[in-house]
Amino acid sequence: MKRSTLLTSALALALAAGSAMAATDDLDIRRLNSSLDQLSSDPVLGNYAQAEQARAREAISQMAQFRPKDKEHGHLLYVAERRVDIAKAMAQYQDAQAKSAQLDREHDAILLEASRLDAEMARRQLEQQRAQNQMIQEEAARLQQQGVDYAQALEQAKAEGDKAKQVAAAQAKVANAAKKQAALAEAAARAMRDMNSSDGGAPASTPAPKKSKKTDGN
Repeated sequence: MKRSTLLTSALALALAAGSAMAATDDLDIRRLNSSLDQLSSDPVLGNYAQAEQARAREAISQMAQFRPKDKEHGHLLYVAERRVDIAKAMAQYQDAQAKSAQLDREHDAILLEASRLDAEMARRQLEQQRAQNQMIQEEAARLQQQGVDYAQALEQAKAEGDKAKQVAAAQAKVANAAKKQAALAEAAARAMRDMNSSDGGAPASTPAPKKSKKTDGN
């Protein structure tokens, strides 16, 4: 009776130990699968490390083919855990790379925009400089034309002055000639008056020519 009881107890303990080992094995599989499921369902990280996730699931499947008491089980459990860790780390690394690349693109876009703004500012400054140069050239042309007009006006005034001098000189000559003629006329009139005064006021008679005597025989 006692022997039968001992055998029954030993069998129960063996079954319990086997069940505990199976439960432990199932717990490891569920833990690793849950970790992978959490990674794959992540809206960001789930898109990365697809190959590493596949290798981790394959390692879990290989581990599930052995019982916990098998010597391969411990090694395969370690490999499966490392595969899961590698999948997580690779997903985080690829996400960091993607974010870094995005930051680089944004930085390049900022530099490009800054370069475009610098070019736009330089273009506006160039246009402003050109407008100022155009204004300076127009002002210089206006001043030059004003100088030409002033020179022409001065030349015309000089010519008109010379002409006025010539007219004045001609008028002076005419006036001098008129004065001389007036003086001559006055002198002639005075001479006539003097002659009339010396003749007693009568007009002088012209003496008749003498007749020549004829001689005999002529």
